[in-house]
Order: sequence, then C-alpha cells, then structure tokens
Amino acid sequence: MANVKSSDGLQSQKSKSGKGNASLVSSIAPFACIFMGYLIWRFLIGNPDNFSKPDLNGGFWPNHETPKSGFAKMYLGGIIVPILIGCFLTVLTFVVERFIAVIKAAGSNNISDFIRKVQFHLANKDVEKAIAECDIQKGAVGRVMKNGLHKYKEMINTTDLTTEQKVLNIQKEVEEATALVLPFLEKNLVFLSTIASVATLLGLLGTVLGMIRSFSALGDSGGGEAAQKLSQGISEALYNTALGIGTSAIAIITYNIFTTRIDAITYGIDESGFTLTQSFTANYK
Repeated sequence: MANVKSSDGLQSQKSKSGKGNASLVSSIAPFACIFMGYLIWRFLIGNPDNFSKPDLNGGFWPNHETPKSGFAKMYLGGIIVPILIGCFLTVLTFVVERFIAVIKAAGSNNISDFIRKVQFHLANKDVEKAIAECDIQKGAVGRVMKNGLHKYKEMINTTDLTTEQKVLNIQKEVEEATALVLPFLEKNLVFLSTIASVATLLGLLGTVLGMIRSFSALGDSGGGEAAQKLSQGISEALYNTALGIGTSAIAIITYNIFTTRIDAITYGIDESGFTLTQSFTANYK
C-alpha cells in the first residue's frame, strides 16, 4: 500500500507541474502572438521596399505611402492590423494546442469499442483484463475507467458494506476522476470563443478609424485627388474588416469542432461510469 500511495503522490506532483506549465503557456501565448503580429506588420508587411514612398526614419509606426502591392496595402490599415494578426496567431496557437490535447484525450482506440471490451471482461468477472484494456486505451476515458476499476476491485473484496454502498463508492470514484479530467478537456477553449467575438469588433474598429482618416484627408483636398484618396482610404480600412471576419470565422469553426469532440469524450466517460455500476450490481448482488 505504501508503494501505491508513493506512486500516486508522484503522479499528482507531475500532474500539478504539467498544469502549471500549461497555465504559464496560456498566460504568455496571447501577448507573444500580439507582439509577433506587430513584428510581422512593422517589418514584413511594412518593409520599405514594399512602398514607392517609404518613411526611412523608422520608428514605431513609419508613415509609408504608395504601396506596391495589395499585400503592402494591409500596412496602411493602421495600428489595429497587428493586433488582428496577433489574434489570428493566437487562434492558430490554441487550435494546435487543443488538437493535440483532444487527440490524446480520445485515447488510442475507438471509445465505443473500448467500453464493449471492458463490459465483456467484467461480465466474465475478469477485472485485471479490464484494467489492462485501460492501459492500452489511455486517454481521458481510459484513465477514468481505470480509476473506477480499481475501486470496483476493492469493493469486490469489501464485506462490511451493502451492495448499494459499494456501488455508490464506485460512482463517487468515477465522479472524482471525471472532475479532474473535464477541466483539462475544456482548457483554453475560452480563448477561441473570446476571439471569435472580439476579432470582428476589432476589425470594425480598425475600419472606423481608417474611415475617419480618409474623410479627414478628403476635407484637406479637393477635386479628383480627394476622390482618389477617399477610395484608397476605404480600401485600406476594409483590410481590418477582412482580417477580423476571417479570424473570427476560423475561431468559431474550430471551437465548434473541439466542443463536438469533447462532448463525445464526455459521453464516453459517462458511459464508463454507467458500465461499472451496472456491472457490479449485476455480478455482485
């Protein structure tokens, strides 16, 4: 028993360490992505070679004019552009992070097939083989099922409790294991849902600021030159809207994909708990 507790303590420490590292990454990643967005906007899109009239004085926001390509025109969208690029990079970062996490949580085999195998072994009263299936499956469902099976095995050898009490103990063990797993599955999805809403608003804000600049330039000019500046200003301002809507669309689509996958895993966890309690009730009345 001492060795088992020591192993559990080590696993708990590793789990806490992993959660701490994940939280650190979650805290740093958005700011790092926005900073990277500024670098892309300032030095890649805003490269002086991309403009016929570059501002060689440099600085935080050089006043480049006459872009040579549509890509360079994005620079003239203003200071909201690097924030939107940062939002897009943040979405990509957490899409990759959640994809890896959900793949691991799903386990190595089909969840329904795994549960059927466990049911078969439990029907034959072979708990050890059922636990071995959990070691093969891994993932969130495998971990919850394994915790429940250890309690299941313990309750078989317990004589001072009624069947109902034993079932409640198994159910409680499954619920506790589930409470530890679910936050990990849903972690960082808040970034995708938030950016899905905020990116569109930021795009509109950038467009409005660009329109303000355009109409200000219109008031300072006259004739055909004014119309030309107005059309250019509107075109540049709409880059903000395009970036905001595009980023928001990607965030919404990936958020829905991940929530669907997580719902399937959660259903598998619920089915695991039901399998254990029903099997114990049927086999050990």
